[in-house]
Amino acid sequence: MTVPTELVAKPAILVISSTVVRGAVGGRGAAFALERFGHPVWSVQTVTLPWHPGHGKSSRIVPDEAAFEALIDDLIRAPWLGEIGAILTGYMGAASQPAAVARLVDAVKAARPDALYLCDPVMGDAGILYVPEVTASAIRDHLVPRADILTPNPTELGFLTGNLALPAEALHAAATTLSTPRIAVTSAAGTEGEITTLLLSRNGEGHDTIRASHAAIGDRVPNGTGDLFAALFLAHLVEGAGDAEALRLATAAVADAIDAAASLGSNELPLAAIQDRLLSPRTPVRIIP
Repeated sequence: MTVPTELVAKPAILVISSTVVRGAVGGRGAAFALERFGHPVWSVQTVTLPWHPGHGKSSRIVPDEAAFEALIDDLIRAPWLGEIGAILTGYMGAASQPAAVARLVDAVKAARPDALYLCDPVMGDAGILYVPEVTASAIRDHLVPRADILTPNPTELGFLTGNLALPAEALHAAATTLSTPRIAVTSAAGTEGEITTLLLSRNGEGHDTIRASHAAIGDRVPNGTGDLFAALFLAHLVEGAGDAEALRLATAAVADAIDAAASLGSNELPLAAIQDRLLSPRTPVRIIP
């Protein structure tokens, strides 16, 4: 029996991040995007929230440390671990979680050495940390060294390189001090009226550098753009796109989502409404070598 091409299974992607009841931030938005690409998603929640904290005070459910460790242990010995072709980690709900997650990353890599690991070091923005420093340090110490890809914003890159208030002109130099093979710095400085993502890829002893820029859209950008970019960039790389094309497509789709939110007057990224554009975005993006 011949299996139709569209039914050939794609590798699963393990997403370890926050989840919200309302909205498309954290692991919820990432999982939606990855599933829209046809990838099964294994999902581990590091914290559960009713909505993004920026929308107002709310409760939060953080897994008990022992229960979280037990869940990780179960996954490590799962007989299906080789199904996972990539890993995406984002927001950590407690300082104890990164070390446990690192054990799972190692187990996936042992089962499938070619699995890509993207670490989105979600910890701060606008020059300040919004997670406890002990949690940020645990991400830096346990997850960043294992990553094949990092997607920090300038504040997060600053923390990882020892200067939380890293100036725009120092982003490139700071990124080159990290050993990660690919680093995509989101919200990097661009020309006025533009949004730029800076991608550095290791090439022997140096780095190849690519910038992706597009016109800024609206004054208020919904939360979750970093989570969405990380998921889309990883999806395109898993599917075989080169760095420049993966960067262009992921950046354009995030811009499409921002544009749609502005058009709808939404304070959330309307991913369901623009799901086809996650695959085929429309926003023009300039790729600058």
